[in-house]
Amino acid sequence: MTVETQLPYDKDYITQYSGKRNEPEWFKDIRLNALELSENLPMPKTQKTRTKNWNFTKFKHDVAGSNIKSFDELPEKIRVLLDEETTSQNLIIVRNNDVAYSSLSQDIKDQGVIFTDIFTALQDHEELVKKYFMQDGVSVDENQLTARHAALLNSGIFLYVPKNVVVNEPIQVVYWQEDPEAAFYNHLILVADQHSEVTYVENYVSNNVEEQTVANIVSEVFAHDGSKVSYGAVDNFAKGTTTYVNRRGTAYRDATIEWALGQMNDGHTISENITNLMGENSLSHAKAVSVGRGDQKQDFTANIVHFGKNSEGYILQHGVMKDKAASIFNGIGKIERGASKSNAEQESRVLMLSEGARGDANPILLIDEDDVTAGHAASVGRVDPVQLYYLMSRGISQREAERLVIHGFLSPVVKEIPIATVQKQLREVIEGKVN
Repeated sequence: MTVETQLPYDKDYITQYSGKRNEPEWFKDIRLNALELSENLPMPKTQKTRTKNWNFTKFKHDVAGSNIKSFDELPEKIRVLLDEETTSQNLIIVRNNDVAYSSLSQDIKDQGVIFTDIFTALQDHEELVKKYFMQDGVSVDENQLTARHAALLNSGIFLYVPKNVVVNEPIQVVYWQEDPEAAFYNHLILVADQHSEVTYVENYVSNNVEEQTVANIVSEVFAHDGSKVSYGAVDNFAKGTTTYVNRRGTAYRDATIEWALGQMNDGHTISENITNLMGENSLSHAKAVSVGRGDQKQDFTANIVHFGKNSEGYILQHGVMKDKAASIFNGIGKIERGASKSNAEQESRVLMLSEGARGDANPILLIDEDDVTAGHAASVGRVDPVQLYYLMSRGISQREAERLVIHGFLSPVVKEIPIATVQKQLREVIEGKVN
């Protein structure tokens, strides 16, 4: 599928922007090459989702954000995401395209953990960034939007956990799209070195309903031998933001990557969550919930690819569609030749609450090895009128009855999420969307 769009930014602008950020020459070259590639690459492949009329070009690219001196000055929508007693020591808040607040506890610093914005990392840890940036995770030339991401990257985080370091406290990043037209071309590099452990939580928040902008997000997660990464995210962009998010994980021998994703945007969304199980005994759980409403269109893909022997991959997706929302849920388990004794399991379920709502669940198993276990479950259906009638016959309003049904439908996924703060945030966001 091709989309006729033209970016309002050229090579001169990219060169000037890179110079303003004091980036090394090799990074500027990546930007310029990506901009050239983006002119001829196709858009990401989507299943039954037409993106031709989506906004990918109307946005502000370079928008400053002032520092935050106290959490009291934050809007309530941001404050509810923070547990000030436990997270204020390991927290970055990105306001528009700038870091507005940053803190990491001295104990974690002393263990050698690096937690900073990506532009600072390019200055202070250049070789580490160069080693991981769009090399073995997401490639610049995958599609038009990954190329644009590399060309226009304007914010991001670098998190590195050294060998044998276990970070017991969650590390959190809040991305606040304060300016209604500010774009997020945001990049995360998360590296867990051998036998380390870390829990990372991110939140995306905006308020733009009429104003149009873009969020183009790429996350690259690397779990080296024996390490464990718990990755939680609640995406809550408003209706005016068109979102492309590509979260990619690579797990090596005996490593684990757990994904807990709340896909709660109100605008059109393409979401790809791909995990490559490269090593023997590697493991990934990919859990996601979504609530669609209004006239938004969404395309979700969860894909776990098995390369290592005895690798295990589990996908669990539940979505609720309201009004005229339409969403596609693709669950893909792929076992490559040589990945014997691997296990690929998936479950995708979609519930539609309105006559105009549409949902589709596509379970896909691609097996190139004999000695494996694989299975899938999928269902798409409308809310049971008997359930609503029973609740309403007990004096509950139809709106409250639907609320209870939605929470009940999503609860099997939410309660399985291993990160308590993400569970809490998801329940609050779901409540807001239901009401």
